Amino acid sequence: MASTNNNVFTSDLSTADFWLLMDKGWMPLGLVLGNSVYSMGVVGGLGSAMKGMSKGEVPQITELMYNARELALGRMKDEAAKLGADGVVEVKLSVIPMGSWMEVTAIGTAVKYVGTKAGSTSSNKPTIVLPLDK
Repeated sequence: MASTNNNVFTSDLSTADFWLLMDKGWMPLGLVLGNSVYSMGVVGGLGSAMKGMSKGEVPQITELMYNARELALGRMKDEAAKLGADGVVEVKLSVIPMGSWMEVTAIGTAVKYVGTKAGSTSSNKPTIVLPLDK
């Protein structure tokens, strides 16, 4: 029998993050991800390797990284939009460079603002925290 509970979701949020979101009026909708495997091709990879030998930035690899990241984030955003989300929290990027190609995975939790509970004393203004341990 299929569940009729629309509040079931998958997430990698910690318990503290989950309750903070709920207290501020945000409902987690589900885990969303985007992935991209991006290649410069054999010729581009060989050219980049040769330029890398002379030390300094290799702009082709930098562009490859940016393109792969933007594709992965865009795909994650599309998944969140399909869930009707207002945003994505706790986004984590995994970047695996492999010579002339790169794999990027973006994963996060889609959330929707549903308002605070009646009588709640909490403020809806978010506090920005930038973890520096990674």
